[in-house]
Amino acid sequence: MFQARNDLTRREVLASTLSAGLFAAGARYARAADPPADQALIAISLDLEMSRNFPAWEDTHWDFEKGNLDQDTKRYAVEAARRVKAKGGRIHFFALGQTFEQENVDWLREIIEQGHPVGNHTYDHVYVKATKPEDVQFRFKRAPWLIEGKTPAEAVAANIRMAGAAMKHRVGIEPAGFRTPGGFFNGISDRPDVQELLLKLGYHWVSSKYPAHPASPPGQAPSAELIQGVVAAQAQAQPFVYPSGLIEVPMSPVSDINAFRTGRWPLESFLETIRSGVSWAIENRATFDFLAHPSCLTVADPKFRTIDMICEMVEKAGSRAALTDLGTIAQRAKANTGR
Repeated sequence: MFQARNDLTRREVLASTLSAGLFAAGARYARAADPPADQALIAISLDLEMSRNFPAWEDTHWDFEKGNLDQDTKRYAVEAARRVKAKGGRIHFFALGQTFEQENVDWLREIIEQGHPVGNHTYDHVYVKATKPEDVQFRFKRAPWLIEGKTPAEAVAANIRMAGAAMKHRVGIEPAGFRTPGGFFNGISDRPDVQELLLKLGYHWVSSKYPAHPASPPGQAPSAELIQGVVAAQAQAQPFVYPSGLIEVPMSPVSDINAFRTGRWPLESFLETIRSGVSWAIENRATFDFLAHPSCLTVADPKFRTIDMICEMVEKAGSRAALTDLGTIAQRAKANTGR
């Protein structure tokens, strides 16, 4: 079982007293070299969490233990990392702190050793915009004593800090950026307090925006017009800098969860939509951040067709595109603003 939040101080103290040698292990990840200004940047980002309705449709208990990854999810993540590395790219992973409570995290160390960055996704998959305690996370609504005495903002801040401490203590790395659980059509533009919190915690960029896009009724394959609507939304998925100075690296639609859980699309429709979105990014020398979850893809796309397709598209594009990480995309956004 997962431990209660009353061990937060102990975890943070442990993390702060790690040896210099352990922190040096974090240097295994280095941001890619700055790409040419006219090169499309294509990223593959995978959130390491369990997803409601996967692997079985009746599965809902993951809402309370999002970081308790099953073996199939871990195997998929490792194989995806291997495939992308073989194509000269890297996957940007985002991990939950809960995952580091598992007995064995060698699979994640393997991913890190290959050079793939791993960012912070909070400890318990919390809602960073929560204004009521019961909205912070399903787990805390059922067990409110875990955040007793904390305001929603304090609970969110503690959850982010603890996830970073877990990563440092268990695998010896600093988080490579931050992604909010759940994406917001406006990112966190409406929450300057959350922006300031992330900056205070040492994060220079966030991935929180997921643009609104058309959707089909559940079980109905998307029409050509709907796919074009999703492609049109890519223009709203380009990186920018908030007035606070925090950089936003949006997620590109459509996500696997929106396609396979909300829409219950067939794989071919998903492939066509992602292909169209990546093509738009390459043609417009823009960015595309493929958002997916190994816990979903291991069921919906067990043969890695989507990831392989993205790699092949970038390879065929030659110098017009590059497989990269979100940190590199954030750096370009910063350079473009001169801030």
